[in-house]
Amino acid sequence: MDKLIRLILSTSLVAFCCIASYADDWKPLFDGKSFDGWKQLGGVAKYTIKNGEIIGTSVADTPNSFMTTKKDYTDFVLEFEVWVQDGLNSGVQFRSMSKPEYNNGRVHGYQFELDTAERAWTAGIYDEANRGWLYPVDYNEPARSLFKHEQWNTARIECVGNEVQTFLNGKQVSHLIDAKPITGFIGLQVHGIGDKHDHAGFQVRWRNLRINTKSPKLSPPQGVYVRNIAPNTLSDSEKKQGWSFLFNGRRARGLKGALGDNAFSKSDWEIKDGALTIHAGSEAGDLISKKTYGAFELDFEFRLTEGANSGVKYFVSDHAEPGKEAKYLGLEYQVLDDKVHPDAKEGVVGNRTTASLYDLIPSYRNVHTRNVPLHIGQWNHGRIVARPNGIIQHWLNGFKVVEYERGSNIFNALVARSKYAEIEGFGLAEKGHLLLQNHHDEVSYRSIKIREL
Repeated sequence: MDKLIRLILSTSLVAFCCIASYADDWKPLFDGKSFDGWKQLGGVAKYTIKNGEIIGTSVADTPNSFMTTKKDYTDFVLEFEVWVQDGLNSGVQFRSMSKPEYNNGRVHGYQFELDTAERAWTAGIYDEANRGWLYPVDYNEPARSLFKHEQWNTARIECVGNEVQTFLNGKQVSHLIDAKPITGFIGLQVHGIGDKHDHAGFQVRWRNLRINTKSPKLSPPQGVYVRNIAPNTLSDSEKKQGWSFLFNGRRARGLKGALGDNAFSKSDWEIKDGALTIHAGSEAGDLISKKTYGAFELDFEFRLTEGANSGVKYFVSDHAEPGKEAKYLGLEYQVLDDKVHPDAKEGVVGNRTTASLYDLIPSYRNVHTRNVPLHIGQWNHGRIVARPNGIIQHWLNGFKVVEYERGSNIFNALVARSKYAEIEGFGLAEKGHLLLQNHHDEVSYRSIKIREL
């Protein structure tokens, strides 16, 4: 009995010491009384301290304002509580910078969004004054309901290596994997309100800011979509979710030539510098997946040369007549230089522009009052989600631009007045191949990964 008691006491002591040690790893980021260790950058919004809170107050006709730490951080876990007045946009910068050579010292870097607008993207990740939205909360639709208006919200930011996770009121909102770790300051933003003088005097308040730099760890993922912008990589989290490569920058083991060969030659589709490229004028065939897929998520990046045309097809099947060459047809995520290629003006109401369901549904590229960018000569992020219930989504550079239900009355009516009207059962196969189209223009793909749902 004495041995058992000693064992219990020693075990409890070890557990207590571990807990105490972990608690000691947390330090206040704000002393509750002064701005020692902080400085203001950007605009001249007012920052005051009252009852242990930092209060930011909007001022008309001034740009975004930031109360920033003088110290830079790389790996950490940051927790805080925040209250935002409706009508005001705000955020918390992290791993951010202000350098004279960059846009005259403009603050730039990751931002934990604080959003009171209807889109409800609080805890999404925005790259301020740099790359724009990296993780809009449309990637995690249920998280849009987590923010409590004009109430205190608890927030958490985890940065370890090149991975970032955000949480709001105990629920995970985002999971971002960047190309490399970034070092920078933490800052409290009061967003500029332009000439909206009726929004002057609006407040955002922060309290209980604390940081752990001694033992930062990523929380076990809660199953949210992982946005990995490190080219041709699969994280452990993605592997656990079932993601695998069709093309990883070195090999395209999941693809084959559509003309019947199991492989394809370098003179057809070239693998170079981590990209899979079809060159202008090439007479090579399309590439199709070796497997067929039903419900799935497909992630890929594409780069268009000026005036180029291509496409990513799915639910592809062979519609050739017996004895004739295979003719692969399927639903198509259009890949096109909209401004130069004439096909963008064909079809109906823009249903042949990039990310459209080709010849059927135009991509809606004005989302939440912002135009979704398409970068010619640079890498763009494409995503196709085909859910088991028949709902299909097209995404472009972080934004959902097409959603429809395969086999619905509306879908069937659209097919009936399209170029596919005479093809029986077009786009309705239970499973089909994926296909990269050669349209005789130079187009590159990379980071082609898929998971079945």
